[in-house]
This record gives sequence, structure tokens and C-alpha cells, in this order.
Amino acid sequence: MLPLLAAALVAIVGIAVISVIAGKKSVSEKKSKKPKDRNAILKEANKRLAQNPKDSEALLMLGELYYNEESWDKAMHTYGLLMDLCGVDMNLNEYEISLRYAISALKMGKFEEAYKGFLLARTKDMESFEVNFHLGVLEFLRKSYEKAVPLLKHAAAKQPDHLETLKYLGYALYKTGKAKEALPYLRRVFEQQPDDKETIYAMGQCFYELGANDQAIRVFTHLRPDPTYGPQAALLCGMTHLRIRQVDRAIMDFEIGLKHKEIKGEVLLELKYRLASAYAQKQELGKALNLLMEIYGVQPAYRDVEALILKFRELNSNKNLQTYLIAPPADFVTLCRKIVASFIPQAQVKILNIAVQKNEYADILAEVETAKWQDLIMYRFIRTTGPVGELMLRDFHARIKEAKAGRGYCFSAGEFSEEARKFVEARLIDLVDKEGLNKILMTTN
Repeated sequence: MLPLLAAALVAIVGIAVISVIAGKKSVSEKKSKKPKDRNAILKEANKRLAQNPKDSEALLMLGELYYNEESWDKAMHTYGLLMDLCGVDMNLNEYEISLRYAISALKMGKFEEAYKGFLLARTKDMESFEVNFHLGVLEFLRKSYEKAVPLLKHAAAKQPDHLETLKYLGYALYKTGKAKEALPYLRRVFEQQPDDKETIYAMGQCFYELGANDQAIRVFTHLRPDPTYGPQAALLCGMTHLRIRQVDRAIMDFEIGLKHKEIKGEVLLELKYRLASAYAQKQELGKALNLLMEIYGVQPAYRDVEALILKFRELNSNKNLQTYLIAPPADFVTLCRKIVASFIPQAQVKILNIAVQKNEYADILAEVETAKWQDLIMYRFIRTTGPVGELMLRDFHARIKEAKAGRGYCFSAGEFSEEARKFVEARLIDLVDKEGLNKILMTTN
């Protein structure tokens, strides 16, 4: 998630908008003898309002004064009164009044009121840069990213070089799943503000989503030391390294992320979770368990931490089960060969073929001969602790027929579904579930 909320608030509150109004003039602008002294303005306006609380000229005088003085609370109140009068006084410039009300509310941090004011102003001028920009950023803050994009595009069309517009347009496009479209806007901001880490981070996220791994790694590596973006950048850098199977570098990324002094709770948990997963891939289960226990102590229901703790504890106590489930494919196949060689007692075994399907399972075809019989047998070793369904057994049965094997044995560190067991009832396939496999693994050297 982009850490943009605080920055966005600062951006829209801090931008001074001086609106040059075309078309209808306000009543105060029409006065030929407008008082210039502050006290004189207050005296005249208050005198008129005492006689008529809805005197629009007097309210405009006060609104102008407070707005120029940046007395935002008083300006907001005054322009709010004027907004109520727009329906009965056709001489009032409703666009100017709504815009100034919205800007005053924005400066006060009253974003809902500002939002309503900008919406009303936009009904009077849909092409206004000030309105489209501020409304677009407010929609972004409300997480209405689909609404933010067209508003910010309108603003960008009016002022193509306005960096804040380009920045939040890029952010909003990324949030709507349009990382490729977002990148050109973010790049333009980066070219003018190369030290803007917020934009650099957003570019990194776009690269990550687009699968541009090298570029993503460069960006996140650059940001890893940063106290604000470092933890999240280290997390995404590690995830990118895992994506390209560089586990050692991923571990380094996650460890760097955890060294930061200030880490948001959600990011801290995810860094530990990902680091535990990376340690498990390296078969460093003790380290993985320690991290998972830390997560469990803070948030027991986080992801599948509880299940992983049970799984890794079991693996940590059974080296062969660890090899079966999480070791590199070469070690897994070596273990499977040993099981095939000793599975049928006092048999001579000749392995004819080994086929590994990604990291999911291995099929071994072997010629087996005992004192009483000789047969061609297919063995399938499935690397899962979850349920194995009928589709997997149907595929295995097809492989047996294709190899013209006499029978098959299917091994799993999990359980077989009821449908899977029914499928093999009338077929020469035997199932070896978790309990049976564990017994074999405990006796396999």
C-alpha cells in the first residue's frame, strides 16, 4: 500500500490557490468606493449585517478580508453563509464562493466540507484546474481512485507541468491497476524532483507489478536505508528476489528491513513472515520457527502462522520429511529413489525413468523383481501436506497406462480425499498417506 495519506494531506493543504475569476464579478468587486482599511471594512460590514444578517455585499466584504488574511475558520463560516444566499441572489458568483469555501475548509483540515464545496464549484466550471486538482486529490484520499483519475487528467490537461497533479495522477492510476499508464507521469515528476522518495517508491511498485524485476530491485535497494520507506522497500525487494529464486538475497533484504527502528505493525509482521518462509526454503527451520512464534505472540490469527508452526515443528523433528517437502528437487528425488529401492522387501529394483513436475511431484518408473514375481511399477511422490483429490489420481492412472506399468503407488505427506480413495478402489493403485509415509521416512537412511 502506498504510504501517501499524510503526504497527500500536506500537499493539498499546503498549496496556495489564488483563483482568478472570469465572468460574473462579486458584489464587493463592483463597488466603486471599496474601503481599504481593515477596521473600516469590519465596521461597515458589521453595521450592515446588524441591520440585515443576509446582506450579501457585507458578507462578501468580510469573506474577502478573512480569506486574504488566511483566517480560514472565519472565511469558511462567511462563505458558507454566502453559499446559502446564492439561490436567492443571482448577482453572487457561486463558483468563486464555493471554491473559496472549499479552500478554507481544506486549510482547516475539514475534508468532507471541502469535498462538498469543490463538488458544487465543479457544477459551475467543470474545466477549472483548481477544482479538478483538489477534488481529484480528495477522491484519492477517500480511496475513490476510479473517480480521482478523470479529475486529475482534467487538471493535467489544463496545467501539464503541475507536478503535484502528475504525481497524484500517477498514484491513482497505479491504484486502479494501470501501472504501465502510471509510470510516464511518475517519471516526469522524478525528472524534476529526483529526491522525491515517495515518487521513487511508487515507481518501484509499478515496476514490481509489471514484472520488471531488475528495475524494481534497483529502486527498492536504493530505498532500503530510508527511515520512512526502507522497511516497505526492503519487503518488496525481498519479494522480488524470491520471485526470481534468489533466496539468499531475499533473506538479506528482509533482515535489512527488520533492522529499522520504526516499522509499521503490518509491515513488521509481513517482513517476519516472508523471512520465515525464505529460511524454510533454505531448510533453516529453527530460524523460521522463531520468527513464526514472534508473529504468533503478537497476532495468532495472522495468515497461516499457526499451521506453519505445527508443520515446521514436525519437519524439524523429521529430517527425511523435511527433505520430502521443502528440500531442493535433487535432494527430494534422491530420497524418493531410496524409498523405491527399499519399499518392496527383498526385491531387486531397476529404475527406468524419473519425471519431476515442477516442485509438485515426482514420478518414478521401476522394474521390480522378487523371488515370486516381476512387474513394472509406477511410483508417484506428491509434495504436499494438504488433501490430494481425484484429479491427481486420474492423472497418475493415465501415466501408469501410458507407461504400461502393472500397478502404481501414490505417496503423500497429506491425506487423500474420499473421491480419490473411491477412484482407486477398482484400480491397481495403492495409496500411502501421511501416516504411512512417516513410517517409511523414519526407517529410510
